[in-house]
Amino acid sequence: MRVNVAVLDSLDREITAGRYGNVDRLLVIRGGRTIYDKRYARDYDRIYGDSARTPNPLVAHDPGGPYNYFNPWWHPFYRRGDLHSLQSVTKTVTSVVIGAAMLRGDFPSLDTPVLSFFDTTTVQAIDARKRRLTIRHLLTMTGGFDWNENLPYIDPANTAIQLEASYDWVRYTIDRPMAEEPGTRFNYNSGETVLLAHIFRRATGLDVEEYAARHLFAPLGITRWFWKRTPSGVVDTEGGLYLEAADLARIWYLFLKGGNWNGTRVVSADWVRASTTPAIRVGPAPTAAGYGYKWWLYRDPTDSTRTVWAGSGFGGQLPYAFPELDLVVVFNGWNILPGQPGVPQGRTMERLARAVQGPVPAPPR
Repeated sequence: MRVNVAVLDSLDREITAGRYGNVDRLLVIRGGRTIYDKRYARDYDRIYGDSARTPNPLVAHDPGGPYNYFNPWWHPFYRRGDLHSLQSVTKTVTSVVIGAAMLRGDFPSLDTPVLSFFDTTTVQAIDARKRRLTIRHLLTMTGGFDWNENLPYIDPANTAIQLEASYDWVRYTIDRPMAEEPGTRFNYNSGETVLLAHIFRRATGLDVEEYAARHLFAPLGITRWFWKRTPSGVVDTEGGLYLEAADLARIWYLFLKGGNWNGTRVVSADWVRASTTPAIRVGPAPTAAGYGYKWWLYRDPTDSTRTVWAGSGFGGQLPYAFPELDLVVVFNGWNILPGQPGVPQGRTMERLARAVQGPVPAPPR
């Protein structure tokens, strides 16, 4: 295997120099081996301390609680340890858990109506479009709700901020009026993944976190995590999971191996293919290929016939898988205010792909 370490070193220098703001980790794995791993110490008490004590839209509920995004006891590391907030990469992991449940026959058809998991006498704004809403629409961000998450998260008009300020996130989301026919347009909506937590429990009788512990984390050897709960106690599937970067990489590597981990089938190969096949086009971004089952799918900048499988989380959580290169990369960061820099995705993906040349090594014994 040939690795152009100079390319990775140049990224490291740029991160160290602050060109991409608050980056906490750069981890590169190829063929099951760690080939580059850099950690960057940040003084988040100094960086965000004043904001943590100031009422603002990113401080929901008690300022000492887990939904104060400036509080360094909770963000970006859980209790100042090494478990990093994944934010919306949690959505992708939730989809993987659903895939594990599908493999075992514990989860219903994706074409099941969402309202079948609710007492419709208590749901607001039901119309024909909401009756046609299915699990598949929730997985692909095409639910059709009246929802605006395109504003900065510091803006109180952002619907996701209003969601997190509420007590019952499931109720808040399912009661939203519909704006368009489900399945017609991608519209980023964190509440739709919250609905999946409710559906999962109603369908399987188990909590998403407990199911993940048994059927995803355990087979992959993941023993440490933290998963936040909404104020009403539901698992926060839209952004509440914390993992160490190497354990997050295991989940991406699981998909590179078609859902099989050291001889144990965790999710089906069909689920991997469906999850990483664009179900809907996403926006005008030149590198965006589309969105699968909570997976962001980008064109490989070095080869337009190839796709990079990615997650994307608030603050700079960027796990990538390059299937043809057997390459997994994880960036963690905490750039949460408008105007802060971040890792430039298209250019960075190109550099990472070009840094790895030659045959893939044999996996470690």
